[in-house]
Amino acid sequence: MKKKLSAIMMAAAALLSGCDSEKQETQLVAIVNYGQIPPLQATIEGIKKELSESGYAENKNVRYEVADIAFDHTLIPQAVMNLKNHNPKVMVVISTPIAQFAKGKIRDIPLVYSAITDPVDAKLVNSPTESVDNVTGSSDMQSLKGLLALIQKMLPQAKTVGMLYATSDCNDTALINKMRSETEAVGMSLVAIPVDQMRDIPIRIQELNGKADVIYVGASGLQSALAVISGEAAKMNIPVFNMEEQSVRDGLALATFGVNYESVGRNTGKLVTKLLQGAAVKDLAPIFPRIEDHKCFVNKKLAKKFAVTIPENATVVE
Repeated sequence: MKKKLSAIMMAAAALLSGCDSEKQETQLVAIVNYGQIPPLQATIEGIKKELSESGYAENKNVRYEVADIAFDHTLIPQAVMNLKNHNPKVMVVISTPIAQFAKGKIRDIPLVYSAITDPVDAKLVNSPTESVDNVTGSSDMQSLKGLLALIQKMLPQAKTVGMLYATSDCNDTALINKMRSETEAVGMSLVAIPVDQMRDIPIRIQELNGKADVIYVGASGLQSALAVISGEAAKMNIPVFNMEEQSVRDGLALATFGVNYESVGRNTGKLVTKLLQGAAVKDLAPIFPRIEDHKCFVNKKLAKKFAVTIPENATVVE
């Protein structure tokens, strides 16, 4: 009887041990998101898809906790530190202000930034080819050269690109500087209008009236105001080019030659996967989009309105 009882206890212990092992294998990936806009949602989906295809099944051997600050910078400290206290294996930080705060406060958890245009300019890393301390990540740096080539092909008479930029976001400042350099290289010019508060957009965009041939909205928190920008641009009869495809599908932008944000997320997911497998951050170089990660979309209705020629390689949406 004692032998039988001992065997039962051993079996129960083995079962409990197996359960504990299973719990230990379920690793937490924390994600701090900037806000609910299509490109960032696609980024998160891309992360999850990449991990799933790498053998990490959600709620089995990996789980996710997502905090969304809804573009409110005052919520960044609370969101980041709350997730840190849950002891994630990896923390994904989406957007420049979130990544900058996390880098300054967290030293003992790998940080993987995502959807950040210029991580070097944002001082997250020192080089586009090397991680720093506990920080690496995936950029959404768009080929502005490809975008301008598309604009010139569709609107040969266009000479000036108009842009709004958030003065509080260094990601926007970096984008403006790059756009200014690229427009000059192809014989175009840039009119950049600063925006201090989102509520100022309808007024500030009026400064582009009669000065810009096209309006471009890049990877910025201003994406949350795209409907407003598009509406004001329509009143001025200025076509809008955006950095992602959903806005073209929704009729808010004429066209895009932009980075596919699921690809940005998948690149992020590749880094997260390696970290979950035990790789060191120092061995994981930052990832930047390839030209293959870009796609061209054109809205058919708006193309007709502005009487533009649709490029052969574009995906046309109604």
